Amino acid sequence: MRLILVFFFFGLLAGCAGPKYTIDDGRKVNEALLGEIRAYGQGEKALRPAIVRASTLKDPECDTQWELPFSVASSYDESEDDRVAWVRGLGVDERLTVIGAAPDSPLKINDKIQKIGAFETSNTEKMLLLLAKQRDEGFPFEVTLTSNKKARIVPFKVCRGYTRLAPPKSPKTQDYHWLLSVQPLDVARVGLTEDEALWVVLWAQGVSEEGGLRMKSYHYSKEIASTVYTLFTIASGIHAAALASEAALNIARSTATSMVSDVIRNQLLEGASTLREKLSPQQVQTAMQQAAANRKSLSGVAWVASTMFEEADAWAYTRLKTLKANPLAAFTLHQKLIERKFTSNSMILDPERFKALNKLAEDDGRGEDVIAILQGIRPEDLQFEISDMPVASADAFSYDDMRDSANGSQPYAHGLVDGMLNMPVASGNAN
Repeated sequence: MRLILVFFFFGLLAGCAGPKYTIDDGRKVNEALLGEIRAYGQGEKALRPAIVRASTLKDPECDTQWELPFSVASSYDESEDDRVAWVRGLGVDERLTVIGAAPDSPLKINDKIQKIGAFETSNTEKMLLLLAKQRDEGFPFEVTLTSNKKARIVPFKVCRGYTRLAPPKSPKTQDYHWLLSVQPLDVARVGLTEDEALWVVLWAQGVSEEGGLRMKSYHYSKEIASTVYTLFTIASGIHAAALASEAALNIARSTATSMVSDVIRNQLLEGASTLREKLSPQQVQTAMQQAAANRKSLSGVAWVASTMFEEADAWAYTRLKTLKANPLAAFTLHQKLIERKFTSNSMILDPERFKALNKLAEDDGRGEDVIAILQGIRPEDLQFEISDMPVASADAFSYDDMRDSANGSQPYAHGLVDGMLNMPVASGNAN
């Protein structure tokens, strides 16, 4: 009888122990995924302080969105091996884990959220949706951490145009929309300085501010409800958002193959390699032509956005100056990406964008500074003859020229963000 009671007692203890979360048990994991997870975390650490910094603009002309001073990730609904990779790479398990935080954020990196207000559930997607709802209402709210510490969270307003990173499982994803710009992880991988991170954030806002009306007129606005899009704005690495990104990327690859000339198609779609020696003008020209091809390959709403990239550059440049940041951060990031041959993104300046932004720098008396950033290569050394280029940087915009993917019936034919706005969340029934 006593032995039965002992087993009963330990059974109760086990039942009260709560859920078990993934730990790193030393198993072999997908090393490529592990590297992408670490790049994702590196990017979030740089971008979240920049988002807070951008909020100090308080530009009365901007449409606005609400943001949070921290970002989170979770391995919820991932495979067992991939959950271990998340723990090893960023210390992230199934719970909402902080991976990026502004200096004054009440939550710090590695904090884990237990409750939002009085709501607690093991279903992380439901927690994320509630976090998004609390953010978008714009009022202070309380969270409780697993340490039982309580923190008061105050959402803040920024110019419209979220900046988010591609999920680690779909690191090449990119999309540009008046609501949100998604940058591939290559942009984070180069190690963003504070001013470069601010450039990325302001540039996404510039895409929205300068191109929003054109994008909305071109493609009708959708009501934003509880969708995969909502999840993405909180944690792009969450499983549902990652699946959406992979589906969208597959369509984008098909579109790029059909839109980009044979001369650089393979270069555009292949993986990046590292290049550390001093670049020649010819190497720079080749990289910028690849950036032009990347821009030309965009379709749907992202293509409309691409016709306004020069305006977004100018918008961000002037606001970097307003915030007392280095307005040449666009050029330093451009140079880093070229050195690493990361050309399938919007942060490398194609010839048309380079010419327009360099003119702004020269008008500010910063022309020699640009030359120094380019390792001594002068803009006039870069001879871009349109007849010699495999593709032009961007096509002229026309409402009659609807550029869809090869299969317009696909849900992501008009881009990742546009597709997500129609996708409901397919969560489990956990409380």
